[in-house]
Amino acid sequence: MTEDEMLSLILYRDAMMLVLNKPAGIAVHRGPKAAFGAHEALEPHFDSLKFGLPRAPALAHRLDRDTSGCLVLGRHRKALEDLFHLFRTGAVQKTYLTVVEGRPEQQEGLIDLALKKRDAQRGWWMKVDPEGQPSQTRFQCLGSHEGFSLMALHPLTGRTHQLRVHMAAMDWPILGDPVYGKAPRQGGPGLHLHAASITIPFYKNKPPLVVNAPVPDSMAKTIETMGLSDRLTQFV
Repeated sequence: MTEDEMLSLILYRDAMMLVLNKPAGIAVHRGPKAAFGAHEALEPHFDSLKFGLPRAPALAHRLDRDTSGCLVLGRHRKALEDLFHLFRTGAVQKTYLTVVEGRPEQQEGLIDLALKKRDAQRGWWMKVDPEGQPSQTRFQCLGSHEGFSLMALHPLTGRTHQLRVHMAAMDWPILGDPVYGKAPRQGGPGLHLHAASITIPFYKNKPPLVVNAPVPDSMAKTIETMGLSDRLTQFV
């Protein structure tokens, strides 16, 4: 990824943090199986985001490789410590948009299902398990069309794959999910899960910082086909 491409991802920047609009299909950090194009990831390119500071910014949290949207970076050690604390204590509010298969009977509600690793060898693969870690997601159905629904999700906890597993457990699998949903491993529509908005109460004497990320084109086209594009106005 070029420097210009990295700079084009910036949604917000100040002396303490950056918020990027992470593209779907890009891992945030390079792991043993980080795959994007020529096996790229975002983190190795953070040097282009120094803006005069001696060190590159660092991740304050994570997004799955196939999830797009708001990704927060701390610009120095003290900022990172404060951001870690806010994320860890649940002070950061996150809103995700997703298109799911199916239609909830309720317009909104709370999913309270504990999650646990399914397999010790595949630590990222999760399942619903009463003996797992507490996991809660609030949901709102923004509209439905021909067997699909546009949902706003508000995770109250931050477990691995929480939203994907919760949606599948409610029989509303996320469109394009090849692991917990019905999408094929190759050639599917792409995961329709987008971190659309993040609210960070970082500064003591200022209102919380609110950053919105535009919905990626592929997901926006699906929502347009559903006739629900007008439901996105609150997220742009």
